[in-house]
Amino acid sequence: MSKQASKAKTQTKKPAEGLVKFENWFIANNTKVFYFLTILCAVFSVMFFNARISEAHDDALYIEAGWRYVNEFPKYFYTQNAPLYPLFLGLLTKFFGTNLIVFKIFSVLFNVGGFVLFYKSFEKRIPFVVFIPVAVFAAINHLILYYASMTFTEAFYFFLQGLFFFYATKTIDMVNKHNVNFKSQWKTWLMLGLSMFLISTVKSSAIVVVPAVMLFYFIEKNWKALGAGLVSYLVFKIAYEGIVRLVWGAQNQFSGQGKILMQVDPYDVSKGKETLGGFITRFFDNCDLYLSKRFFQIIGWRDEMSVEVYGLLSLLVVIIVLMGLYLVYKQKNKPLLLFGLFSGAQALLSFIILQVRWDQARIILVCMPVMLLLIFYAFYHYTKKGGMGKMIYTVVVVMVIGSVFLSSIKRGFANLPIVTKNLKGDKYFGYTPDWQNYLRCSEWCADSLKKEDLVACRKAPMSFVYGKGKKFFPIYSVIKKDSLTQQSHPDSALAYFNSQKVTHIMVASLRIDPTKNTGQIINTVHNIIQPIMEKYPNKLKLVHTEGMNEQCYLFEIAK
Repeated sequence: MSKQASKAKTQTKKPAEGLVKFENWFIANNTKVFYFLTILCAVFSVMFFNARISEAHDDALYIEAGWRYVNEFPKYFYTQNAPLYPLFLGLLTKFFGTNLIVFKIFSVLFNVGGFVLFYKSFEKRIPFVVFIPVAVFAAINHLILYYASMTFTEAFYFFLQGLFFFYATKTIDMVNKHNVNFKSQWKTWLMLGLSMFLISTVKSSAIVVVPAVMLFYFIEKNWKALGAGLVSYLVFKIAYEGIVRLVWGAQNQFSGQGKILMQVDPYDVSKGKETLGGFITRFFDNCDLYLSKRFFQIIGWRDEMSVEVYGLLSLLVVIIVLMGLYLVYKQKNKPLLLFGLFSGAQALLSFIILQVRWDQARIILVCMPVMLLLIFYAFYHYTKKGGMGKMIYTVVVVMVIGSVFLSSIKRGFANLPIVTKNLKGDKYFGYTPDWQNYLRCSEWCADSLKKEDLVACRKAPMSFVYGKGKKFFPIYSVIKKDSLTQQSHPDSALAYFNSQKVTHIMVASLRIDPTKNTGQIINTVHNIIQPIMEKYPNKLKLVHTEGMNEQCYLFEIAK
């Protein structure tokens, strides 16, 4: 044997080092890793199971909307944002009634199913040392797990996003091998169109999926694929719009929310419409909120109560994501290019149109798996050659995944005793006293008031859920506001309540700081009733008080 052959044989037998060694191990054990992470996702979803309604109240809003679809059909159509999830809850309500636990079990199934689709869409398409850390994030991130058993749209969305990823990759592979032949490929194209339609109907910002697919095939210069993608979407979109107009009349998912988004203040029409400069300011403010604060809170690198934002940190995230997107374009990683365009466009649209005051982590959460893929892809590409570079990449990945894992373990074990008591019948355990009193008072209204009595309150959808389906009247801002006092004009407020057939007003002591009782409360309803009490002392009659501290009061409006 020659020296060169002997040397080559020795090199072949030599174990791979560093990241290459891990890459080879993941390639050899991919199936085991997939099943392990899927089981881990399911186990953590159970650990995080939440049998209550969120204080944020949007999840209760969807439940109430589902009930109204069933009980007010066809007079009711949900337009406050995308209607698909309330429609789905309406279907569950039809079969199971307003069963909170059933709704939440479906959310868990959607979360695990979404992870499976995410994994199957990306495996073997990018290096495993890039993909596996993000797969771990998607399986056990504490915020994803929180939504996994809530009736927010996120778990449902992650499942439908995974469905889009799955069929988009199948379509890309099909086009790469056989170009476009709609006659023989129509089933796959229609599944892509269905997934695009569903994802855009469950979250309004996901409407960018259509231009993202169009832009992707424009970059590819594949006009047949561009047309096939558009037609496959329009088949379902046109049919859906026709059914909506036939059954519910001229309704649109953007009509209700669109009006609010155009306002300077979503809760105060008097402040007028937003200007071009206002939208530009929104964009930069939201960039800082979501990229320098929420992004790092979600991966566990910043305290959840932190409010500081850093423009340079936001810029750094944008630069690294764009570097990753440029790399996948240059290296012709077509699926990740498409999903990067989609998630980037979704984040961009959200930053422009959403009011800064909303500042919810779930806005950026749905984009984070793809963002992290692009970030890790960029880090991996620029550090994989040098020994120190490998160390930097490894440290970054370990810090992200380690932080995510520790945060989830801590929260998961803390949640177990709470959910145990909830499932055993104590449905108020886990709420702070202010919320316990509010929800107990809502239940008292259902048990003690007449069916036709209508109670005005701050969180009507939550009162609806805990009030056993009784209808409540929502108060989201100070009505009939006096410009001098910033409180309601008493006569105008009473006239308004009378016109809406409101018979009672529930006044809660809901904390501004949910973590502790500082004495500061959400005083929207207080600013309505105080002027009434001052001008007409006998107009509001106290009929019920709930709790010894942080009480909730129920007043009847005298006739």
